[in-house]
Amino acid sequence: MMALFNQTALECSKLITEYYSTSFTLGIKTLDRRFHLPIYGIYGFVRYADEIVDTFFDYDQKTLFERFKTDTYLALEEGISLNPILQSFQFVVKEYDIDYALIDAFLKSMEMDLYCQEYNAQTYVEYIYGSAEVVGLMCLKVFCEGDVAMYNRLKEPACKLGSAFQKVNFLRDLKSDYVDRGRVYFPGVDFRDFSRDAKRLIEADIQRDFDDAYKGILDLPRGARMGVYLAYTYYLTLFKKIKQLPASRIQEARVRVPDTKKVALLAQTYLKHQLNFI
Repeated sequence: MMALFNQTALECSKLITEYYSTSFTLGIKTLDRRFHLPIYGIYGFVRYADEIVDTFFDYDQKTLFERFKTDTYLALEEGISLNPILQSFQFVVKEYDIDYALIDAFLKSMEMDLYCQEYNAQTYVEYIYGSAEVVGLMCLKVFCEGDVAMYNRLKEPACKLGSAFQKVNFLRDLKSDYVDRGRVYFPGVDFRDFSRDAKRLIEADIQRDFDDAYKGILDLPRGARMGVYLAYTYYLTLFKKIKQLPASRIQEARVRVPDTKKVALLAQTYLKHQLNFI
């Protein structure tokens, strides 16, 4: 019966992913089937933690987050939770030997969103590592399936990919982060005076992350490569769209990739994968 409990918990994480992110759902579905539920388990956990700090403004967010953090560590310690999201996550953590230090760093970055409004060079790097890079490392643990040498070889590119994704998110959400949450993640950037030069410096940094990440994608196991490449392609497309806009435009509205374009990217990625061009 424990197998049934774990299966239903993982299915709950799948449902959350499908409702919250069409792009990540597409990416996960293009992974080898054996990776689907474990990655859903990671995403569900990450999404709920992020939801607490980014959405529940009418509630005591600090208390909710402390409860979530306590329940997470209890689930990891006891090997069970009646919260299906935490049950599926702790199952994946144990099944794939995910380092608790990655979880600590993630929760620390989420907690920073409750206290930090502006980030300096040090806290910016720390936040990106905990909020994005470690998520990539958790997924990499799943993809490597116990191959420690492969994991160590691909750690740096996985971090770069997570970093690129997060920085693109920061640019895309520049207005909502500032107006709705009072946050400015980029060090030294004033939202009220966001210049073309400041935007270009950030974009050059993001491009370096994408370039370094791409090398690692090519070295992933075949069962993981297409899904990760699709996520890379989607974010690169979003990034290119943002680059074409003036700084004032991304201060006014959230930039999106239309669903029709996402489907086209999926088709292109599938073709490249079948022809072994990835």
